[in-house]
Amino acid sequence: MVLGDGRTMVSLIIALVAVVAVLMLATVIVVSRGHARASRRQVDGRRDAGLSDPGSRGAVREAGVGSAGSSGVGLAEAPGPQGATEVTAGGVELPSEPPSIRDRLGAARRMFASYAGLMLARGSISVDTWQELEEALVRADVGLKTTRELLAGLREQVAGGSISTPADLIAALEVQMSSTLHRHASGAPLSFEPGCTNVWLFVGVNGVGKTTTIGKVATREVANGRQVVIAAGDTFRAAATDQLELWAKRCNAGFVRGVQGGDPSAVIFDAVQHAGAQGNHLVLADTAGRLHTKSNLMEELKKIRRVAERPPGKVTEVLLVVDATTGQNGLAQAREFAEAIGVTGVVLTKLDGTAKGGIVVAIQEELGIPVKLVGLGEGPADLVQFDPEGFVGAILH
Repeated sequence: MVLGDGRTMVSLIIALVAVVAVLMLATVIVVSRGHARASRRQVDGRRDAGLSDPGSRGAVREAGVGSAGSSGVGLAEAPGPQGATEVTAGGVELPSEPPSIRDRLGAARRMFASYAGLMLARGSISVDTWQELEEALVRADVGLKTTRELLAGLREQVAGGSISTPADLIAALEVQMSSTLHRHASGAPLSFEPGCTNVWLFVGVNGVGKTTTIGKVATREVANGRQVVIAAGDTFRAAATDQLELWAKRCNAGFVRGVQGGDPSAVIFDAVQHAGAQGNHLVLADTAGRLHTKSNLMEELKKIRRVAERPPGKVTEVLLVVDATTGQNGLAQAREFAEAIGVTGVVLTKLDGTAKGGIVVAIQEELGIPVKLVGLGEGPADLVQFDPEGFVGAILH
């Protein structure tokens, strides 16, 4: 009887273990199906956003490019025709009208308006008027040197009798600031020469929005009918390379990348050679964005420029990307880069988020470098050509 009870107990235990195993197996199946459905939803979401499924064959073609021996440099081209006249970013059609500088410079305008109100309330030009005007310009990051030059010109007009009221003073300041910006060809279009592979180099320290700027410029140029290749020349930041690849897919631009930590010049060389072979119009080249005070990094940028100039390439723009919110630090960056590699223009990002828009005037007056593009928001269409009159009017009125 005892033996029989023992066998019964063993049978019950075996049955319980079998039931538990079945339950665990069922749980695994349910969870696996849930993950599969989530993966399908993620892929569908990427497709809806205009991005390729990274796991699908043929979505991105990787191939060795050029004869530079760049060990791992490859080309990734997004499918679809280049030069489309209607471009979308993330599945959203770009707005046909660019944003207004006036609408986006509210912070700078409010700051100056607080001083202008004090000046206009007096009705006459006094010592306090000059102090308030100087403080307003310095706070806007026009810079002490440029501020003094502007005020010296205004004082001469007051002494000559052409300015007699605070309202006249503000109007004359507007004219003088606009003249300064025009003197350095601010707002001029980006240089492009037909018949060669144009190379636009983007330089600047980390964190200024350089990678996003390249993506926005690529989107705009493809929309204008140009065949664009993006070169991920900052081989020290994998995140920047991945971000540029996403931009290339969104706007149907070619894309060239190298191995992590590889020679940036080899990436630029291969991109230029490929663009020339394919008849592409334009190469947008990212560069390392580490501290501008390091002399070896400036030498690296000089080497990149020399390599980019090899036929069929021609460097027609060297664009320094500066964060407007950094104020006078941006001026120091511009000075270092200008001396090292010959900056041809400035892209001022995040101008909509600061009251320090006067850095535009300081860069051009002290360094003679024109501001060509300004960032007024996060969207692809928010990078616009700089408008000197619109900028000055947006701050002073």
